[in-house]
Amino acid sequence: MDFNLSEEHIMIRDAARDFAQTELLPGVIERDEKQHFPNELVKKMGDLGFLGIMVDPKYGGSGMDTISYVLIMEELSKIDASASVIVSVNNSLVCYGIEAYGSEEQKQKYLTKLATGEFIGAFCLSEPEAGSDATSQKTTAIDKGDHYIINGTKNWITNGGRADVYLVIAQTDRDKGHRGINAFIIEKGAEGFHIGPKEDKLGIRGSDTHTLQFNDVKVPKENRIGEDGFGFKFAMKTLSGGRIGIAAQALGIASGAYELALKYSKERKAFGTEICNHQAIAFKLADMITDIEASRHLVMKAAWDKDQGNSYDFSSAMAKLYASKTAMEHTVEAVQIHGGNGFVKEYHVERLMRDAKITQIYEGTSEIQKIVISRNVLKD
Repeated sequence: MDFNLSEEHIMIRDAARDFAQTELLPGVIERDEKQHFPNELVKKMGDLGFLGIMVDPKYGGSGMDTISYVLIMEELSKIDASASVIVSVNNSLVCYGIEAYGSEEQKQKYLTKLATGEFIGAFCLSEPEAGSDATSQKTTAIDKGDHYIINGTKNWITNGGRADVYLVIAQTDRDKGHRGINAFIIEKGAEGFHIGPKEDKLGIRGSDTHTLQFNDVKVPKENRIGEDGFGFKFAMKTLSGGRIGIAAQALGIASGAYELALKYSKERKAFGTEICNHQAIAFKLADMITDIEASRHLVMKAAWDKDQGNSYDFSSAMAKLYASKTAMEHTVEAVQIHGGNGFVKEYHVERLMRDAKITQIYEGTSEIQKIVISRNVLKD
């Protein structure tokens, strides 16, 4: 067992940290307040290879491993979770889904542009009545021979208004249940494809989240991913990797809040000394760093499992469950350590607290992670 990062991994982490500090930090409060999507910063992340981190270089990707991916996600998330979720969705759900299960034609047409940041991707699974219960898809895809006709609604779609490529999960044969579900690639601007208003969210407010409407959208058969009926398995396999990304995001949010709280505790004085010297604060910091380190080990284990070709459903679920819990609990503590200042935007911790909550919800709620974990525990 080796718990040390390689020199290459340290360089990757430091590059992401430098980008986050110099590029993401200056405008992060304004982007959150005004719900501005970071267009120029996304282009810069594409130039750095952050939007195709694990994609094979022959498709325009960076060819890095999953460890590199979570290191980048953690550093970006310390500063701006709205930016990091763009990276997560594009990498874990869209690029991975097409590279792992798409045809060569799909890879050449779409993946090469997604991996470089020329295109942005969106993953469309959730519906008004099908979030955690992904088998209850109401969006339909009627087989018309050489094409499908898509009708339905998708909501809570990250990158919903800015994406160029959408991976859409739809029901083709309801009688077959989850075996009747397919996954399709739909391009922005397709006739009958409408983007609803942007959601006004508690956190990750710089992220672009929309409801999407599909009204008799014609999709060529060559845009179906995998064999007929593969869509549900495609979604579940893809989400397992997505959970690693969101676990790393939660780790970053918690770690960012801890770093701010630690710094503040060494500067703020009360009762004649820095507040870090009071046991009430020191013990909070001890709890924070312990849970963050535990989360980091779980996240790294899940990433390592994926890189080794091991099954990572179990480890990614544990990582996401624990890291998101850590993010929520300890961003609250970071606000508490800051006292009244923690309630003020300029100190950043109130934003991190708001951003933390979504990590317990998307890519599978904490309750769904417990289902995945318990099934793995009990199956033997």
